Amino acid sequence: MEQANKAIHTEPDWTPPGKPNRPNKTRKSFFTEKRKEALSGYLYVSPFFILFMVFGLFPILFSFYLGFQQWNGIGGFGSMEFIGLQNFKWILTDPIFWKSLLNTLIIWVLGTIPQLIIGIILAYALNSVLIKMKTFFRVSIFLPYVTSTVAVAIVFGIIFNSQEFGLINVIFGIFGFDPVSWETSEWGVKIAISTMVFWRWIGYNTIIYLAGLQGIPKELYEAAEIDGATVKQKIQFITIPMIRPIIILTVFTSTIGALQLFTEPMIFLGRGAREEGITVVLYLYREAFSNLAFGPASAAAIILFIIIMILTSINVFVANRIGK
Repeated sequence: MEQANKAIHTEPDWTPPGKPNRPNKTRKSFFTEKRKEALSGYLYVSPFFILFMVFGLFPILFSFYLGFQQWNGIGGFGSMEFIGLQNFKWILTDPIFWKSLLNTLIIWVLGTIPQLIIGIILAYALNSVLIKMKTFFRVSIFLPYVTSTVAVAIVFGIIFNSQEFGLINVIFGIFGFDPVSWETSEWGVKIAISTMVFWRWIGYNTIIYLAGLQGIPKELYEAAEIDGATVKQKIQFITIPMIRPIIILTVFTSTIGALQLFTEPMIFLGRGAREEGITVVLYLYREAFSNLAFGPASAAAIILFIIIMILTSINVFVANRIGK
């Protein structure tokens, strides 16, 4: 019996012919908990990337392709004809394009640069302890930004009406000045659109600057007061250097927004897009959807992209110098 038991215990486990005798291991699943969490995260953010690729990335890439084609948008993709740099040559020799670029830069100077400077001043005032009812003023300043752009353009169209009953012309009449043709004069159109842009975006930049000011430690101002620093010195050596990243951000976004100005001149001027106030984006819109010249319109968009990159780089360089 003892020999039989020994024989039973010493016999190896039986395995099918042709298969090695391997230890039995538990097979690990590919979808581990860590991979499941990562996959769920990608699924949550995937709608944004899908919509961005369809409505953002694809139009950008297609515009770069279309800039070298001749296409009227009617005959389908098969009717495209590769013409090389002819669209760019036509755009760069078109005086209306240069006029639209000049108008855009003038409106940027008149409407965007002042709003950045005044936005810092308003934010500093709203952050001061001397101002009462701060919440009311903050909401009032930010209210134009959440107002519909079309509504803003319509209201300003009434304010800057070229007739004698226009609000600005009525005020001019009180002081004995002749009425101004705001909708047709060279500088009247630019001033009206610049005022519209300034009024709509001043609150947005003010709130951003206010958030940056509230992030500055109060101990820095207290230490400066102990050392006898004046208000000008505190602004110069504490406020401006501490909110320099915010200034760079607003300069960057405001420059891009000003060069892409479309809604305000479109509503104020109408579909005619007269040369006195036509902007670059309004110009390429007219070429694409009024003249059915999608190739030149895409070429103008590419040129505008290059101009935005150059001006933004210059603005960021200048803003970086502030406070140093």
